[in-house]
Amino acid sequence: MSNRLFQGIIHQMKEAIDRTIGVLDENNTIIACSELPLIGQTQDLDSITAATENDTFVSGHFTYKSFGGSGAPNYTVFVDGVDPQASKYASLLSISFQNIKFYYDEKYDRVNFIKNIILDNILPGDIYLKARELHFSTEETRIVLIVRLLSKNDISAFDVITNLFPDKTKDFVVNINETDIAIVKEIKSDVESKHIEKLAKSIVDTLSGEFYAHSVCGIGSAVNNLKDLALSYKEAQVALEVGKVFDTEKTIMNYESLGIARLIYQLPTTLCDTFLKEVFKKGSIESLDQETLFTIQRFFENNLNVSETSRKLFVHRNTLVYRLEKIKKITGLDLREFDHAIVFKIALMVKQYLKSNPIKY
Repeated sequence: MSNRLFQGIIHQMKEAIDRTIGVLDENNTIIACSELPLIGQTQDLDSITAATENDTFVSGHFTYKSFGGSGAPNYTVFVDGVDPQASKYASLLSISFQNIKFYYDEKYDRVNFIKNIILDNILPGDIYLKARELHFSTEETRIVLIVRLLSKNDISAFDVITNLFPDKTKDFVVNINETDIAIVKEIKSDVESKHIEKLAKSIVDTLSGEFYAHSVCGIGSAVNNLKDLALSYKEAQVALEVGKVFDTEKTIMNYESLGIARLIYQLPTTLCDTFLKEVFKKGSIESLDQETLFTIQRFFENNLNVSETSRKLFVHRNTLVYRLEKIKKITGLDLREFDHAIVFKIALMVKQYLKSNPIKY
């Protein structure tokens, strides 16, 4: 348990209990105290026997009460004085700290439990046993989001994101590594993807707008079983990786909206290279200049509509037709034909994928 948590509680109790109060760890070292200079000092309690574990006991001018463990106690609370009032204070403090420690440890265990599930570090059979032990519902609808930091910043992104999810019984924020933070959120079974994407955008915008920490967010699929969280986590990872290749300008990548990019990402690079060579038998895609590639991109964005594309490019319709004829002459593909346009679009995406994942010989 965090010493800072103990110290925070003692600080709040300081005025209510007009005496020196504090907590000792298992080595009898003061880890929290209303008198700050005493923190770090060690109390001599070697003469106290284990039989006093369930009762208050006196040593020197302090009254003590142990708490926190089965068998040997983990912590001991102390109060200045040896009178009956000091004994009552010590008993009340030990009960308070014991309950706080229980809820803190349960919360910590729950976060570790979730982390082990999404990282596949726990056997499927053990998931249900541990869930029952932690009073954890196994069949709620949940989803995994991964926030990936793209820039270093002095702020703790983990703390910021944790504060965005105050319901610690339903939502869990897990620190994966230096750049990735996973969020396991309980959702309604009928929630729409756009609402999850809106949530993801609010996280990214908060980090960027208020703390100048640039990030992207990957979203996995909603799952109805606790053991399937690992799958949702992997999908969120794939969404981030696919987005890094095909949608570099987007900050929110939803696994369910990746489309054909997800398929291409899962193909072997050697197969992709073969595909490009078969498509561009007549002429290499490298022979197309940047202006032509830009024209192709705009043509696709305007649903193969020649008039609309020429208007958006501020060129005459005949100029655009000339460029499309030039592409047909070089590659053998007429982008005005739907089937040819599909092949060319996929080929461009495959080329982009190979650029980010070169073939290893």
